[in-house]
Amino acid sequence: MAFGRLESRQPAAPMSEINVTPMVDVMLVLLVIFILTAPLMTSAIRLDLPQTEGAEAGAVSPSLTLAVDAQGALFLNDQAITPEVLRLRLAQAAQRNPNTELELRADQSVPYGRVVEAMGLAQKAGLSRMGFVAQTAPALDR
Repeated sequence: MAFGRLESRQPAAPMSEINVTPMVDVMLVLLVIFILTAPLMTSAIRLDLPQTEGAEAGAVSPSLTLAVDAQGALFLNDQAITPEVLRLRLAQAAQRNPNTELELRADQSVPYGRVVEAMGLAQKAGLSRMGFVAQTAPALDR
């Protein structure tokens, strides 16, 4: 038995490369999470339209206001109007500027079908930008 020195090897050089595999794994997991949750965030439907706790939106220029009262009568910019005349006025507004926004104000007791009819008139006239106007609900103290 010979007691000799074992061969000593040179110590390994420090690794100068960054291992990106864990970072890629984390990014892919985050991507999958965002892909799964994005449709859920956009499909949230608020059914209590007449009152909201959100801030009031600023006026967008140009815009028209179409109101449907409790009896189903139509009002364009606070003036009573028939569906035939409304169709003509909306078509004229769409010809002047196709980006004209229609602010739809409907009484809470109006049947949904009547609101859809008013929306259909606007779409047939060429107006595609419509917004529902709701009354701001008083904030609840928690």
